[in-house]
Amino acid sequence: MTKRVIHIGLPELSEDELIALGELAQETAIEYIFEHLTRSEVKDIEVTARINKEETLDLELEIYLEVPIFVKVDVDKLVEEALELAYEKVEERLREIAGQDKT
Repeated sequence: MTKRVIHIGLPELSEDELIALGELAQETAIEYIFEHLTRSEVKDIEVTARINKEETLDLELEIYLEVPIFVKVDVDKLVEEALELAYEKVEERLREIAGQDKT
């Protein structure tokens, strides 16, 4: 299981925007994994997003991926890449939201 937390300092976000950010992160990670593996190559997958809003906005994304032993893939590398892309998408979306707040 791989987990990473990023700290995001931005303007206030509504609850709907926070939920949408978590969903964006989850969907991005899952789509990336299935771009590289077929459904039959994935034994188990779980993607969890948690957002904590205190002094900063923290997004915690956790990916559990299990593949059968005959599937030749570097699972850790694939999960890292999925996490990286998911965080990039969330950062892009946050920049869009911040840009909208300025206008």
